Amino acid sequence: MYSSITSGGVRGIISYLMQIEVDVSSGLPGFNMVGFMSGDVREAGDRVKVALRNVGIKIPASKITVNLSPADIKKEGVVVDLPLAVGILEAIGEIGAGCTDDTVVLGEVGLDGEIKEVKGVLPIVKKAKEAGYKTVILPVPNAREGAVVSGMRIVGVSSLQEVIMYLTAPKSERDGLIEPTRVDLEKILSEGEESNENLDFADINGQSAVKRAAMVAAAGFHHLLIVGPPGSGKSMVAKRIPTILPRLSLEESIEVSTIYSVAGMMGENKALITRRPFVSPHHLITEASLVGGGTIPRPGAISLAHRGILFLDEMPEFPRTKLDMLRQPIEDRKVHIVRNRGTFMYPADFQLVGALNPCPCGYYPDRNKCKCTSNEIRRYLGRISGPILDRIDICIEAPKVDIRELSGKSDTCNESSETMRERVLLARKMQEERFKGTDLKFNSEMTPADIRKYCKLGMRERAFLEKTFCSMDLSARAYHKVLRLARTIADLDGNEMIKEIHLMEAVSYRMTDGKYWRQEEG
Repeated sequence: MYSSITSGGVRGIISYLMQIEVDVSSGLPGFNMVGFMSGDVREAGDRVKVALRNVGIKIPASKITVNLSPADIKKEGVVVDLPLAVGILEAIGEIGAGCTDDTVVLGEVGLDGEIKEVKGVLPIVKKAKEAGYKTVILPVPNAREGAVVSGMRIVGVSSLQEVIMYLTAPKSERDGLIEPTRVDLEKILSEGEESNENLDFADINGQSAVKRAAMVAAAGFHHLLIVGPPGSGKSMVAKRIPTILPRLSLEESIEVSTIYSVAGMMGENKALITRRPFVSPHHLITEASLVGGGTIPRPGAISLAHRGILFLDEMPEFPRTKLDMLRQPIEDRKVHIVRNRGTFMYPADFQLVGALNPCPCGYYPDRNKCKCTSNEIRRYLGRISGPILDRIDICIEAPKVDIRELSGKSDTCNESSETMRERVLLARKMQEERFKGTDLKFNSEMTPADIRKYCKLGMRERAFLEKTFCSMDLSARAYHKVLRLARTIADLDGNEMIKEIHLMEAVSYRMTDGKYWRQEEG
């Protein structure tokens, strides 16, 4: 007897459908699997045979041949366990032929017949819908994830007995046996599924300039670098930036969830990632874990930060080679990984936020505490290469906080994340209207030609910028960055025209041209 079951797999973040063909024939008893596959897929045969025996299914002493196609793609993971079991059941006549028409089957099988969760369900279900399939049978822990794709019947199963019961029942009665899983996407997006961490900018006393810089960065999708001594609140500010970013749209949420699904980080019974990612890798992270890769390529930290924040605390502690690996992803907003088995692409449209001490001891320019020499400071800051610094639009100093601000005796009022987010949303709305009909989304993406079109300056503003350009000896790239930042600052103020005050603020964020990076010999 012959059977063919449709399953799926992923290569990078791209999914594909595969056929598991099973032939049971007379001859010398044996079990042979063919097709381009990894060791864990080849071991599926042993797992499935034991599982079928343990649930009371007797496999006849026959020659069983299994073929996995397409043959030019290496199959990896345990997603083929359940479709292989269903294919054997159909081939030996335990379930009727054709009972899996228009159906895709995914899942890992335990030796006791339990169906366990697998990776990459969301992209596979999306591919199944594109191919015209109507039903997907998958593990219960993955059911809500698969149900995000509208128009598909998602059947969550927990054991081989449930699968046999479902497939042997008439199609008209199946929904009564196992109710298809459904999710309310609007409710999920509005309420979120993650626990509220209660992070709010109102919790931060002082550092008004740093909070302002964070809001400018959020409004225009600008990369941000915060320099200051230990305990000045750099990490506190960075962790609260997601609270002032716009909420993920459904399209963005599906993009992010697809990456986390492929990485196996969705979490049990999770439907979508609804909050913008905040990824903060340790400086000892491997290169493959940072940008992606490995023997079996998987997304790295920069892809897990897609549509969110990649926070690098203590940036000089990261090896320079690792930091330089971010250069191309920052520009291209994606990362390509080349292996012998093919090229894998992962999205990496993240906002880089970095924090660092101004010197090895952390207290420069306070010479009462800092004993570092100029050469030591230069070598320390030199661990961050010029090309990386050149890609960071905003560099702001976080000085030691005054005791009056910490004790609440200052006259300044801490602005909440909710209020800051409203201002960011208004600025984003202005950008959306400005760039309608173009490929641009944010001010940070403007090319020199776009800057000439959208950043018109009056005579007074032009004279100020020319004077500043000469006095600070700015590069052409720095000149364009100042204009991009000024455009975002004007948007935050609700102005269509860039004023001199907006240019002044934008220039103040050029700390990389200032005291820390221009140490004299000594």
